[in-house]
Amino acid sequence: MKLFLGEYDHALDDRGRVTLPAKLRQEIDEREVVLAKGFDPCIFGFDKGSWEHEAAKHLEIPVTDEKARNLRRYLFAGAQKVEVDKLGRILLPAQLKEYAKIAREVVIIGAGDHFEIWDKAKWRQHAATLTGV
Repeated sequence: MKLFLGEYDHALDDRGRVTLPAKLRQEIDEREVVLAKGFDPCIFGFDKGSWEHEAAKHLEIPVTDEKARNLRRYLFAGAQKVEVDKLGRILLPAQLKEYAKIAREVVIIGAGDHFEIWDKAKWRQHAATLTGV
């Protein structure tokens, strides 16, 4: 089972790329990850196997269920495959950066079966609300 763990501060380069932390890259078997809109203002990142597992869960629910259709639309329309280059960098698509309001400074967090990319200030604000969990 893949487990994405930890919290890592990073910055986007001039081309909009971010280097995935080595500990997270160890959980990725292939040179491709799927990035998708998170439910909070962040970007979800999945390795191929985790994405297929997540997608399968949503595809099991009948398309006749309106909430399921809407969740599928949200998840799949906002998802993109990106390549991890030899240096461990990924290009954040403009549409996802805009959605997550990411400028330059980011925090990449492990969230179990996926990782999340947050604008640093937004993550600090959100993390402060998690103490009561």
